[in-house]
Amino acid sequence: MTGNDGTIERIKKRPLPEFNDTDSGLIEGILEDGFLNVALNDSNQFGPHAMIILLGIAASVTGLFLLIAMKFF
Repeated sequence: MTGNDGTIERIKKRPLPEFNDTDSGLIEGILEDGFLNVALNDSNQFGPHAMIILLGIAASVTGLFLLIAMKFF
């Protein structure tokens, strides 16, 4: 497969996923397409922001679990 400039691609690129550009703000944009859909499937431009929020939630739950585990063991 050749590119536009005549070079040969060694690794074929996968097709881009469907992307919905939204004009609403951060919270509305994340809630519009669903939190997990935006964070995991990157369905609009707020995917990286939603992933950071998801990672913060996961870290908080993990920290709370470790805190409780250390209290009882």
